[in-house]
Amino acid sequence: MHDIAYLEFSATDHTSAVDYLTRSFGFTEAASCEEPHRSSTLLRQGDVRIVVTSGPATETYLAAHGDGISDIAFSCADIPAALARAEAAGARRLGPATLSGFGDVRHTLVPRGPHTDVHRGLPDDRPWVTAPSRPGPATEDFVRELDHLAVLVPHGTLHDTVRFYEDAYDLKQYSSEYVEVGAQAMDSIVVRSGSGKVTFTIIEPDATRQSGQVDGFLSRNAGAGVQHPAFLVDDVVAAVRALRARGVRFLTTPDAYYQALTERVGHLQETIDDLRDTHVLADRDEWGYLLQLFTESPYERNTMFFELIQRRGAQGFGAGNIKALYESVERERVSGA
Repeated sequence: MHDIAYLEFSATDHTSAVDYLTRSFGFTEAASCEEPHRSSTLLRQGDVRIVVTSGPATETYLAAHGDGISDIAFSCADIPAALARAEAAGARRLGPATLSGFGDVRHTLVPRGPHTDVHRGLPDDRPWVTAPSRPGPATEDFVRELDHLAVLVPHGTLHDTVRFYEDAYDLKQYSSEYVEVGAQAMDSIVVRSGSGKVTFTIIEPDATRQSGQVDGFLSRNAGAGVQHPAFLVDDVVAAVRALRARGVRFLTTPDAYYQALTERVGHLQETIDDLRDTHVLADRDEWGYLLQLFTESPYERNTMFFELIQRRGAQGFGAGNIKALYESVERERVSGA
């Protein structure tokens, strides 16, 4: 698998889902199709393509899981060979070029090639019509590409899921980490394609510890799913300020987090005041540091949210922020007691 051609998002309210991504995030409508059993809209920004789909064809997925990513489409050079490999590794064929993945998320395979044609790389099972130009309120695009997808799976399935993606889709283990947060803990393994364009951070809760956010998502989503896509941006502080002005709601960060930030992360090009003002988080690894922030979920079942991430050399995914946030909340709780 070379890269992610598009993400298909199953939406309860088509208009609301499209408006959130266009009016708030600055995506552009590029194509659409209307059929008796479904409506789909292709949205684009940078190298990211999202197909929002609703209608009777999505009802089974939505009833089980709520709004979320139901198809992660891979582009590949040889579709017949890729199908044969995946099926030999245990993937189920769900359509002419569609295979099973984790949970009820599927993978449609599309031909690899430049996306100069708006329809190239899109599912060919529907009649796409190029959309008229609809400039939104955004004066600047912030999203450059898809950095990674955070995939949550039930306890005890992490290693089987990783092996499946190695065998079926030729993704390789990139890194692993066990994170303890107070009485909670989670285990994670990152898998990545040889091109570096497909990256899944696969996470399972430690069932021997106290339940936490991973367990909460798995309960609301009724099983494995994409907790959030992470969009790579060049300037996360500017992006957060602009998107917040357009109505995007982000998670807040306790002030105590910034009191210990320099000691934990070291020198940053950004000012602590700018990070505190925007609630942006920072984490460092041996290669550099990253900045990130997460939105609140705009969906009724709280099944998915979005991440903005800026990399200044770091190759990790901000695991240090999980523990740092927990400790800062504890400091504020103790000081306010």
